Amino acid sequence: MAARDKERRFSLEARIGFTYDDNVIVRPSENFREPLVAEIRRHNHESYGEVFGLTAGYVWLRTPDWESSVGYSFFTTYENELPKFNVLSHLFNANLSYKTSVFQLPAQVSLQYAWDILHLGGEEFLTRNTASLSAVLVESARHFTQGFLRFQAKDFAEVLNPRTLPDEVRDGNNYMAGFVHFVRFEEDKHYLKAGYQFDWDDTDGRNYSYFGNRLTFGAQYTVPWQAVRLKYDLDVHLRSYTDKNTILPTYAPGTKWRQDQEITNIVRAELPLPRNFTLAAEYLRTHVSSNVEIFDFTRDVVSLILSWSY
Repeated sequence: MAARDKERRFSLEARIGFTYDDNVIVRPSENFREPLVAEIRRHNHESYGEVFGLTAGYVWLRTPDWESSVGYSFFTTYENELPKFNVLSHLFNANLSYKTSVFQLPAQVSLQYAWDILHLGGEEFLTRNTASLSAVLVESARHFTQGFLRFQAKDFAEVLNPRTLPDEVRDGNNYMAGFVHFVRFEEDKHYLKAGYQFDWDDTDGRNYSYFGNRLTFGAQYTVPWQAVRLKYDLDVHLRSYTDKNTILPTYAPGTKWRQDQEITNIVRAELPLPRNFTLAAEYLRTHVSSNVEIFDFTRDVVSLILSWSY
C-alpha cells in the first residue's frame, strides 16, 4: 500500500465542515481611550458557518533525482450571520524538487511558485505571487531540518475602498527566511518541531511596513486507541513597524511606532476513518496585543471538519 501511494501521480483531498467564530470582524478588545474601538465593537461579530475545501495535485515528472508537480487548491467559508465576510480562495502552484546529499546525508532542494486570489464578501480582495526556495537535510532517522527563503508580492484590490490614503496602501513585497527542526518518533507517529522566521513587509503605504520575528513550536502524539492524532501548534509573531502611524491612534496621530505581538494556539484531534476519511476537531485562538488599540483583539474559532483523500 505504501509503495503504491508513493508511485501514485494524482492526489485529491476534499474537506467539508462547520465552524463557530466569536470574532469574524476582528473587533478590537475593549478600550475607552480610542473612539474607533467603541464604534467597531457595536457591530455583530459572532457567527456559525460552513467550510469547504478541495486540493488536487499531479506529479508530471518523476525520476530517481527529480520530481515536479502542479496543483490547485480551493477554499471557501460561509458565515451564516455575517455573509459579507465570506471568504473564497483559489490557489495554483508548481513545484520542482531535486534529491541530493550533503556530507553523505540525504537532502532535497525544492523551488515552488504559487499564485492565489482571495475574495471577501464576493469582491476581489487580494492577489499574491509567491516564490519559495527550500531545502531539507535528514541528519538521522529521527532528526531532519528544513530551511527556506520566500518572496511574496501582494496586491490588494481597491474596489472595496478606492479612496484609500497613500499611507494606508497595503500593496507591497514580503521577504522571509527561516528554518524548522523536526524530531520524529515511532515512524512519525509522534513528533516535535521548533523553528524561527524573520520577515520584512515592505509596503507602499508607510503605515504597514514592518520587521517581524516569528517563533514556532508544534507536537503530535498518536494515541493507541483508533490511531487518533493529537496535535498542538504555537505561533508567536512579533512585528515592529518602521514608521509612526500617520492616522492612528485618532487621539494622537503620528506619535506611535506600532508594535504587535500575535500569539496563535491551535489544538487539533484527528480520527482516521475507513475509506480514507478523517474527522478532525480543532480549536484556534488568536490574541494580538498592540500599542495601537484598534489592532488589539482576541479571536476563538472552533471547527469540525470531515475530509477524504485519494
